[in-house]
Amino acid sequence: KVTEPLLARVIYGRPQKNGRNVFGDLVEYGKVWRLGANEATEIEFYKDVKVDGKKIAKGRYTLYAIPNPDSWTLIINKDTDTWGAFRYNEKNDVQRIVLPVRSTTKMVETLSMTCNKKSNGFDLVIAWDTKQVSMPVSVK
Repeated sequence: KVTEPLLARVIYGRPQKNGRNVFGDLVEYGKVWRLGANEATEIEFYKDVKVDGKKIAKGRYTLYAIPNPDSWTLIINKDTDTWGAFRYNEKNDVQRIVLPVRSTTKMVETLSMTCNKKSNGFDLVIAWDTKQVSMPVSVK
């Protein structure tokens, strides 16, 4: 069996909907969100990659999001080991990517992040409630 080298891993808290109105209420529109629960979400790239065409060096980063009804701004930031978004510092942003919001075919109770493999990398799909975004990651 041939195994491929890992490109990335994501570590995140998985909040549940629990009957709440998620986007625009629990997660406020237009404000920086830790993209999960508790500690801010982290992504580690095991090799240099490109995100939306921009080179990102191998290493560990924090992922934040600024959700809005029709698009999310996903933020890759140099700060790590942070709780929530309380100490978020825009000066440490490596990249910001604006992604269109799509409706899911069914309601997602627990925040979910999955990597959908592509020939040159993967799409990081983030889904919760009835919304999802997809961040393209490619090998340089």
